Amino acid sequence: MRRHRTATAALLAVTALLAGALSATSAGAAPAPAPSPASFAPKQAAKGFWTAERMRAATPLDLLPVGPGALKSPAPGGEETVIAPTAFPQPGGPWSSGGAVVKTSGRVFFTMQGRTASCSGNSVTSQNGSTVITAGHCVKYQGAWHTNWVFVPGYDNGQAPYGQWSATRTLATDQWAASEDINYDVGAAVVAPLNGKTLAATVGAQGLSFNGGYNKPMYAFGFPAAAPYDGSRLIHCSGNSSRDFLFSKDHSLGCNMTGGSSGGPWFTSFNEATGTGLQASVNSFGYIFLPNRMFGPYFGNEAKAVYDKAQVS
Repeated sequence: MRRHRTATAALLAVTALLAGALSATSAGAAPAPAPSPASFAPKQAAKGFWTAERMRAATPLDLLPVGPGALKSPAPGGEETVIAPTAFPQPGGPWSSGGAVVKTSGRVFFTMQGRTASCSGNSVTSQNGSTVITAGHCVKYQGAWHTNWVFVPGYDNGQAPYGQWSATRTLATDQWAASEDINYDVGAAVVAPLNGKTLAATVGAQGLSFNGGYNKPMYAFGFPAAAPYDGSRLIHCSGNSSRDFLFSKDHSLGCNMTGGSSGGPWFTSFNEATGTGLQASVNSFGYIFLPNRMFGPYFGNEAKAVYDKAQVS
């Protein structure tokens, strides 16, 4: 997730929900050109590259300040209700109710500018059975696409109980790929089969919701790795979401998740008993001056376009 200041301040800064250890290196690096407008075939990690130690040590990357020109007006809204939830509202804590979400969600690992880093992601229903939805900055940042990209569903403190799934292609919305527009911070990955089976056949997949409006009960999941969290387990937040009234068109949710949770799924119509819902956003950013509040991009036509492209890749 990223944190940013008001536009009336000297800068509108956005910091990834990923943590800050890479900031010194990233700040001095010149952006590399994207090989294609909205997708990339990443160099795959060598077998055994992502050891338990390397996964635990992967550093959440830092998203540098962006200009206010990337922020546009919100889309129209809507309403929805959830009946008698038991883990609602929740500002941030371990998910202990089980269900499908503990298998479909996982950690994302990749190499960026020579360093290992991490995000979160989620397996979604798709024609190819091999599609992961994450944040745009979890596949591409500062003009460069990440490499050695793997998805580890059900990640458990360095263990990969359902395997490591290597990306054959990573994608982002056209707006993120072209200018890293914070309103469209949505990415996807197509992963190769493992042991002759697709991702969805192995861990299941969650449905999606596009153009569903604002102001709804939401459940957000991720693997935050910055203090007070350590990336070892699945964390969740829940509450009645609202529309960002400041500078973006994003959803807003009370949540204390930290670096490493970027790309984790937000669900509407979430059923706590089964751990299933419709994914309607991802963990994306937070304002520096507004602690314990997270923002996620609106899943409109732009997000649907990248999902449609991914599911047939």
